[in-house]
Parts: sequence; structure tokens; C-alpha cells
Amino acid sequence: MKFTDMPYEHIDFDDAILQIKSLAEELKNASSAKAQFEVHQKYYKLYSHIATMQRLAYIRHSIDTTDAFYKKEQDYLDEQMPRYTSASMEYKKALYDSPYRTELEAIIGKVAFKNIECELKSTDERLIPLKQEENRLVTEYEELLSSAKIPWNGEILNLSLMRPYKISPDREIRKKANQAYWAFFKENAEKLDDLYDQLVKNRDKQAKLLGYENYIPLGYYGMMRNDYGRDQVEAFREQVKKVYVPFAEDLHEKRRQRLGLDHLYYYDEQLYFKEGNPAPSGTPEEILQGGLTMYRELSPETKEFMEYMMENELFDVLGKKNKQSGGYMEYLPEFHSSFVFANFNGTSGDIDVITHECGHAFQGHISGSDPILEHNDITMETAEIHSMSMEFFTEPWMEKFFGDRADEYRKMHLEDSIIFIPYGCMVDEFQHVVYEHPEYTPAQRKQAWRELEKVYKPHLDYEGDEFLESGGYWQFQHHIYSLPFYYIDYCLAQSCALAYKGWMDENREEAWKSYLKLCKLSASDFYTGLLKQVGLACPFEEGYMEKLVERLKNA
Repeated sequence: MKFTDMPYEHIDFDDAILQIKSLAEELKNASSAKAQFEVHQKYYKLYSHIATMQRLAYIRHSIDTTDAFYKKEQDYLDEQMPRYTSASMEYKKALYDSPYRTELEAIIGKVAFKNIECELKSTDERLIPLKQEENRLVTEYEELLSSAKIPWNGEILNLSLMRPYKISPDREIRKKANQAYWAFFKENAEKLDDLYDQLVKNRDKQAKLLGYENYIPLGYYGMMRNDYGRDQVEAFREQVKKVYVPFAEDLHEKRRQRLGLDHLYYYDEQLYFKEGNPAPSGTPEEILQGGLTMYRELSPETKEFMEYMMENELFDVLGKKNKQSGGYMEYLPEFHSSFVFANFNGTSGDIDVITHECGHAFQGHISGSDPILEHNDITMETAEIHSMSMEFFTEPWMEKFFGDRADEYRKMHLEDSIIFIPYGCMVDEFQHVVYEHPEYTPAQRKQAWRELEKVYKPHLDYEGDEFLESGGYWQFQHHIYSLPFYYIDYCLAQSCALAYKGWMDENREEAWKSYLKLCKLSASDFYTGLLKQVGLACPFEEGYMEKLVERLKNA
């Protein structure tokens, strides 16, 4: 079914709550594991419908944040989903406490029950008003960024469409473009500060209500950290600071020399070549067709996936006014379809959509046929391996998009992948600081960010820009507002993707077999178990980053 033909149905949450409560009673009264699993399959049907409608509304609201119907539906879902989530815990607790637990674990897996445990520790009907407020604030933040109207050369552009000018080979243009971009955040600084202040205090209240010292443990449970905790994350960040940051800083220095600059400023951060970054040729339609050819040649599995995506028009990639910034993939279980949302702007980021987001979409396509829905509940540090690794597996086809600059793209992509990790760790540590100190003022939070920048990106120079020097850079990063603690996942996954890069350089066929196996395993095992099954080392291991740096120096 084409995306535009997918029917949307307004969810009656009063009825949905009655249904989930009825299923909970039916589950409790079932007299065997077989009977309980039959009830659980009814739960799958209800879950799939609600998840599909929720995601469909979110996508269509993202495509046009001024669409009155889907704006109203998004507001309704923000308000009602916490009620349903709370009510569903009665069913999940009955499943968790089942006298047939051992038999059910053999069917749906131990990971499913560990995830329920995380949910039980992070969900309570007392949180409903706070969760409703949190949803409202997040939507308000996303809409604020979507509303950006930046005057540029006689046009009015949104944040995404400013990207080509921010990386212009003409230094004066990219400086002015960056100033215009960040002027939006400076103009809205008070509103951005207020929204985040409300979110931090809201989340802290949620945690205190459940008896936690602060939001950090609640945030970890919310991210389904079912296999590792704060100690492992902190140890990973320490490895990055000690071993990886000096390596990344050396790459920045080599880039400065390559650009022929006396000094790197913040507006030089994303430029890799003096003549400009490699940019794809062709229209968005031609890029999508190039992606279709690429995936047809990569493997039988990716061929079937991409043909399905194209046939059913499961992409919305044109940058448009009133469209939410950024990109993402959503899976629509009722239609057994992945959907890719993006904002093409004529830069190499357009190709990242065809590789990164399609990596997510491919995995969703592969695992969507699994009858055990819990196997789709992938934690994000695993999900991002699928996307970031696909970026490397598709590199042999970059000539289709970049022509004779394909090698430069591959060099830029590798460098960009490497230098991301310190930034990602900084985002994670910043959030730990923020939620450890909910009493911080907006100014104190910004000061904390600025101090972390000096640790993770010591070369960074804002050339006296008042807003950025004050520590405001992080306010563009929607994960910090919308998805607390979703960022270390990228760093862990990037480490694994870089390991795949080294593996495919040595034996591409074996690396692809491992990757395909990882996609098929989905969430049937815990993160560390999955890595072991597919032959990857775990980033938490002592000395992991040191070994990775040594391999990358020779890449």
C-alpha cells in the first residue's frame, strides 16, 4: 500500500484502555502457556494498531507542521498516550508475573521480560499528568524549530535548507550562513531556555515521584538499558577522553592544513575540502533511483527491500517550508512497512539518508516478518549499528552519486564518522550533569556545556560569538530536548560500524554475513549477546578504543 493511501483512524483511548484491561484479565485466567500466548497474540493486534496510528499521525504532522488535522491529532496523542501506556502496564505485569514464565520466555525471549521490568520501573499512573506535560513541551520545541524562517539572499529558508550555505567553500558565505542560522537560536534563546528548564524539572519530578534520587535511573529505564548501566557508559566515555579525543583532534589539525587555514573556527567545522565538500549530482528523484540501483546490486535482500520502498512511495525527502527538520525512520507494523522522512538540501547529507535511514528501514523490513513482536523492540545502541554500518557497506556505489569525487566523499565520511564520537559522548555527559543538577539555571547549564566542549573538542573556537561562547550550541540538538539519554547509543554504534568498516576491508563477504545476521537477530538477544553472536567486540571492553584507534590510523 502506498503511504498516501494508508488509512488513518482516530484512536478512542477509552475503548483501547478497556480492551487492554480486558486482555489483562483474560491473561490472568488463562490456564496454560499456550493459552496465555494466544491472548498475547490479541495484544499484538491491539499494540500494532495503536503504534501504527500514532506513528502515522507523527509522520504526517512532521511533513507539514501547519496541517490543522494532524496538529490536532498530535496534540491528542501527546495527551492520551500516557493514559494508555499506564493502563497497559496492568497487562504487562500479568505477563511478567505469569506462572508459565519459563515456557513464555522460550517463546518470546528473556529480553522481552527484561524490557517489561524496565517499563515497570519507569511507568506509573501517577506520572500521567507529568508525561502529558512532557509530551506537550517536546512538541512545542519541535514546532519552534520547524517554524524557523531565516532570510537569506532574498529567500526565506528553514534550518535544514541553510545547510548548503553553512558548508560553502567560500569562507565568508559560510560564516554569514552560520551567523544567520545561529541568530534564530539567539533570538529564541529565552523560549528555548524556558522549554528545557520546564522539561528538566518535569522529568526530575517524575523521578522523585517514583522514589529515584534524580532522573538518570528513570531515563536509563526509559531507554530500555537492559544490558548495561551508568558505570559502563562512564567507563566508555573515559576511554574516549583518554585515547580517542587526541586522535580526533589530530584529524581536525590535518583538516585545517588541507583547507589551507591558519586557524579553524566554528564555521569551518563541517568543511572537509578547500573546493567544498563533495555534493551529489541529480534531482531527489534521480538520487532515489540511484539508491534503488545500488540496493539491487548490494544483495538479494536489499533489492527486495528497496523495490518495496519505492513501489509504495515510502519516502518523503524533499526539504519544504513548514516541514520538521532532521530525518528519521519509522516502522508501521500494521502495514508491514518502513517509512523514511528527510530533508534533502543538495549536500552529501542527502546520500546519508539513502544509506543511514535506509539501514534502519532495511532492518525494520527484515525483522517485520518476525511473528514475535518483542523482537522488534530494539534498543537504540543496536538499532544505530544497522544504520551506521549500512553507510559503509554502500560506499562502493558512491560513484553513482558523487562521480569523480567519490573517493573524497569516502574520506570525508570516514573522518566525519570518527570525529563524531567525542561530540556524541559530550552530549551524553552533558545530560548526566543536567539531570544530576536539576536546580541549575539556564546559564549554569550552558556553562556546563561550554566546559565539556573544552574537554571533548578543545580545538573549537567560536570567534567571540556571544550565543555560542555562552554555551548555547546544544539547543539545536533535538535529542537533548525530545529523547533524553538517546545519544551515547550513536557512539557505541559508531564504534561497531567502524569495526565493520575494518572487517569489510579485509573480508567484505564475511562482514556482510555478520551484518545480515545482526539485522535478522533484531532484539532476540541483549546488546552484548548480539555482538558476541555476530563476531563483534563490545565497546565496553577495556582497551577497546585503543585498539580501534590503532586500526583507524591504518585505514
